[in-house]
Amino acid sequence: MNDTDGGPQDLIKLTHDKLSADAVSDSVLCPSCGAVALFIGTTRDNFEGKKVVQLEYEAYPSMAESELKKIFTKIREKWPTVQHISVHHRLGIVPVTEASVVIGISSPHRTESLEAVQYCIDALKATVPIWKKEIYESEGSAWKENKECLWTENGKK
Repeated sequence: MNDTDGGPQDLIKLTHDKLSADAVSDSVLCPSCGAVALFIGTTRDNFEGKKVVQLEYEAYPSMAESELKKIFTKIREKWPTVQHISVHHRLGIVPVTEASVVIGISSPHRTESLEAVQYCIDALKATVPIWKKEIYESEGSAWKENKECLWTENGKK
């Protein structure tokens, strides 16, 4: 559990290990906060009629961390009462039903943490250099482009 003695904390973890929502939640607990909002993104078993068996993630870690820190700064500008922010993103193979990303944000009240979590996942998908490949049961695989991604045609609209 975190406390407020050291002030707000920003935590980033890029790992090939299985993610724990409990670990993320625990990392943002704070005595002055009455809200912890979590987002857990998991691998689903289908995409546009194709059976997905797993996802595979690759990242540019130093740039991903730099971009996440920029997102954290923007969160703190928009929601000054946010206390702790934690983003864990899995790399490598992520089987169906397992978490690819877990985001936790604490604040004194729920509105700020809920809005900040929504902003965080949207900004992560738009700017952080983490790439996803879907592995299909029978149709091979495909690298996926986030619709929100700023460097794609969809993201420029």
